Amino acid sequence: MEIRPAASHAVTNPRVPSAPCAGHDDGDTPAPAVLVVQNSAHSGPGRWERWLAEGGVRVDVVRGDLGQPLPGRLTEHGGLIVLGGALLPDDDERAPWLAPTRALMRQALDTGVPVFGICLGGQMLAQVAGGAVERDHGEPEFGSTPLTLRHEAADDPLFARLPERVPAIENHVDAIVRLPAGARWLASSERCPYQAFRVGDAAWGVQFHPEGDPERIAGWYEERLARHGVDREALHRAAVRDDAAAAPVWRTVARRFAAVVRAGRRAA
Repeated sequence: MEIRPAASHAVTNPRVPSAPCAGHDDGDTPAPAVLVVQNSAHSGPGRWERWLAEGGVRVDVVRGDLGQPLPGRLTEHGGLIVLGGALLPDDDERAPWLAPTRALMRQALDTGVPVFGICLGGQMLAQVAGGAVERDHGEPEFGSTPLTLRHEAADDPLFARLPERVPAIENHVDAIVRLPAGARWLASSERCPYQAFRVGDAAWGVQFHPEGDPERIAGWYEERLARHGVDREALHRAAVRDDAAAAPVWRTVARRFAAVVRAGRRAA
């Protein structure tokens, strides 16, 4: 749930896909589409829409929070991204679109369609794959937060060769408390151990917001932040300060995810 509104690893032969020119697949065919499920007016795809386009993938955004219907299957999409929101993954009474979103995520896991879950979406991936999420767990995290990549990230298709320490924007009070069996644990922070993980070969979940930029913080609800003892303007200043280090890293991750989507579409 959200409050709305360095040294690098040594890697030997990592399986890191390369990103093509934006807009077209090999042979000048149309770029594959990724289905993006948006759960809140305050949590759109942000910079990832541009960065995915740089990697040759377009986004098809469905606003679950506005009642827009989700497809029953992912046959027209080469990947699935589920964004954040001030909800739990199974908060179906408040958000009836979450149940069909979970079904799509389960389908993607079963068929090998690439998945990227952000904040609520990462929690959903953990839950769907057999992990656990708890409401108001541990200490909340807001704003730019240093993450530490674990050694398991060294050969990951998205996280290989990234700086060992990198800032990312956080905005959550709920947290993953148990990863799914067999998941690859990729990154942690001081307050929240499960910041990034992978399920199988092509499904990633993150607790942070790689799509967010510092200006998004300006739209967060100041009163709710204050109840947690957090000053919104201070958060914004820190995020602006750290963005030069953060943005290139999360752009790389977005472009690598686009390459995974493209590779899967070619294989299909």
